[in-house]
Amino acid sequence: MREFERIRTAIIRGGTSKGVYLLASDLPKDPAVRDKVILSIFGSPDPRQINGLGGADPLTSKVAIIAPSRREDADVDYTFGYVGIEKAVVDYDGNCGNISQGVGPFAVDEGLVPVTEPITTVRIFNTNTQKIIEASVPVRDGKAITEGDFVVNGVPASGAKILLNFVNSGGSKTGKLLPTGNVVDTMELADGRSVRVSLVDAANPAVFVQAADIGFTGRELPKDTTTNPQILALMEEIRVKAAVRMRRVSDPEKASPAVPKVAFVAPPQDYETSTGKRIAAAECDLLARTKALAVMHKAYAVTGGICVGAAALIEGTVVNETVGPRAKTTGVVRVGHPSGVSDFVITVSKKPSGEFELIQSGVAGTSRRIMDGYVYVPRKIFFPGEG
Repeated sequence: MREFERIRTAIIRGGTSKGVYLLASDLPKDPAVRDKVILSIFGSPDPRQINGLGGADPLTSKVAIIAPSRREDADVDYTFGYVGIEKAVVDYDGNCGNISQGVGPFAVDEGLVPVTEPITTVRIFNTNTQKIIEASVPVRDGKAITEGDFVVNGVPASGAKILLNFVNSGGSKTGKLLPTGNVVDTMELADGRSVRVSLVDAANPAVFVQAADIGFTGRELPKDTTTNPQILALMEEIRVKAAVRMRRVSDPEKASPAVPKVAFVAPPQDYETSTGKRIAAAECDLLARTKALAVMHKAYAVTGGICVGAAALIEGTVVNETVGPRAKTTGVVRVGHPSGVSDFVITVSKKPSGEFELIQSGVAGTSRRIMDGYVYVPRKIFFPGEG
């Protein structure tokens, strides 16, 4: 009897993240067994993930599970999972926009969709949010193109531009663009302070607070969290309290480590990236810093960018109060983050009822297939009932 089962695997960089892409048909149907197989693939739990494909970083410990879709409005179904590094858990509570950028090219290269040159539109049903994402993928000779001149800040090489349109992305997890019905809520912190926050659900739910209200500048970088751990502690406190406010959980101890997102924002200003590059205030419309699980995000999540962009254009939110006037007239929100600036195309309208509606949410990115082949999983994990 074989000791191992071989599973077809592709490692793909999507945006500023990297993930393991798997076909659902190659995985066990039992969700509990499937997750144990995924943990084995990544080498989790282990802070180094030395015995698997994980990169020991929240931005590289991600899985995409792909299958042909039975829906009339979609070509493929896509399930995203954050794979625990030190914990034996796969979190499916939200989507990842960066990993989403690799789904269209994967579907093209695996022959899951009919190919049209020069652009193939792949309709992706994201099972995490129950939403459709349209990916416009450049193709040549039946395969996705990788090389190009489009640059994503946080990625050390240019690539072919992939356009993502998050269709009807408002209320992705809570059913409402404004989960509490308010543009601003007040939150009491453990240290006695009362801060103004905005809870918004677009592509992924998130809570936003102005940097100045919690003692920050908005220019903070991931390295600063080492000398000032209070940055992450405060962000996590706000995030967990927002999860309760959004009715994602009733017990704060049971809040997903991935959703909702949290970010603090500041007006456009000069700042330096993690690599020392100088960004002028005129190059961005706001500064934002968010978390990737337990650490500050080295760039900015795509779904998080959709959400902060939507919040920027919803009149009265703490982000709307912060964003520069250019974004309000152009609908393009330029978010300054630790790796540079990312653009998000957003259209928000106000209904006669006074409710806000997210009409358009788009972003451009790149993707590159790094390798493919087989990953080996112990047979006793794949077939726990044997012998």
